[in-house]
Amino acid sequence: MKGEKTIDVNTIHSRKLASIKSSLIAPCGMNCRLCHAYIREKKVCPGCYGNDNLKSKSCAMCRIKNCEIIQAGKVRYCFACEKYPCANLNHLDKRYRTKYGMSMIDNLEVIKHSGMRNFIKQEKERWACSTCGEIICVHKESCIFCGTRWR
Repeated sequence: MKGEKTIDVNTIHSRKLASIKSSLIAPCGMNCRLCHAYIREKKVCPGCYGNDNLKSKSCAMCRIKNCEIIQAGKVRYCFACEKYPCANLNHLDKRYRTKYGMSMIDNLEVIKHSGMRNFIKQEKERWACSTCGEIICVHKESCIFCGTRWR
């Protein structure tokens, strides 16, 4: 827990404690509810499908979210694209597998084969803090609510 900041649950907007919604599943398969940008207290990202004016520059400029095929509305999730998995998705997947122990491609495969409802159910179970039950942040080593180390 050394160096990790815990957050007073009362200071976090109620939407942070809400359940995972399908609108928070990004085209790449990222569960935005797990993202530090979504749960932080300042310059909060509304998720990939949210208003770009409310996002940090890096979130708003995401190559996958801004893919011309996604922007044209031809597909909602990368698995439905003829280029799946593209170089951008493979790069992101490799980084997240290595740094955070999760896979965007695995997430997309679950959504594709089992449906969004089952994916969200699995995410709620997988990413619940073993101590306080809140959904953890994939980018932090410890639960931001209670400080329990999870990886």
